[in-house]
Amino acid sequence: MGETALAGGSSSTPTPQALYPDVSCPEGLEELLSAPPPDRGAQRHHGWNPIDCSENSGVKEGGLYFERRPLAQSTDGVRGKRGYSRGLHAWEISWPLEQRGPYAVVGVATARAPLQTKHHAALLGSNSESWGWDIGRGKLYHQSKGPGAPQYPAVTQGEQLEVPERLLVVLDMEEGTLGYAIGSTYLGTAFWGLKGRTLYPAVSAVWGQCQVRIRYLGERRGENFLSLVAAVWDGNSSDKTACVRYILGDTRLGQVSALPLPPAMKLLYLLYQ
Repeated sequence: MGETALAGGSSSTPTPQALYPDVSCPEGLEELLSAPPPDRGAQRHHGWNPIDCSENSGVKEGGLYFERRPLAQSTDGVRGKRGYSRGLHAWEISWPLEQRGPYAVVGVATARAPLQTKHHAALLGSNSESWGWDIGRGKLYHQSKGPGAPQYPAVTQGEQLEVPERLLVVLDMEEGTLGYAIGSTYLGTAFWGLKGRTLYPAVSAVWGQCQVRIRYLGERRGENFLSLVAAVWDGNSSDKTACVRYILGDTRLGQVSALPLPPAMKLLYLLYQ
């Protein structure tokens, strides 16, 4: 599957640059964020997984938030219910500043990444199966134990971005990249070389009773998506509904009315059959 890379390399000293050096966000991100968000059911479908989290934690509201129990000398994590291997995906993480503690890490993981360790650590990103941004320290982790981790976003030496309660995670599996955004500002690519994997939203935490919410914002599959839908619509498939539903994916079915598709396809073939 090839090696992955981190923005900033392995240097621990940030290169003097503008605070937001990469102004070019992934193709399609603006359209994704301007589209109507998935409904509550779709967000739960893409939420935290109650059977794929540390034994010291729990998932509530059908997957909308993760809570770590107050246990000393433990780091605990959670994975999302859905893994992504194609398309552009974005989700919002809401993590109160007063509930973060020293190791509050946000990112993605494979199904094999560990979700618990018996000491305080940046668990997400400490191995080859996960990638994470420590939103307190501003460090990127992948196969990392902490020292020498690159700063993100790259800032002038001595400066550090204060990450607010809400941030966006942007996973582009067409390009194999992971980045983050705050509000409407994309902070740049944090990791790349992720193609060929199936990756799940993930966080790891040490703060007792912290609550980390996730809100899935949707996906986009590129310009060839509409061409593929049109080809199915004009083709000879005996079950156009099933084919188009497969192409759309679960989350797009909740946004059918906003898609630039023929009305007959939206109403007859997708919503009412």
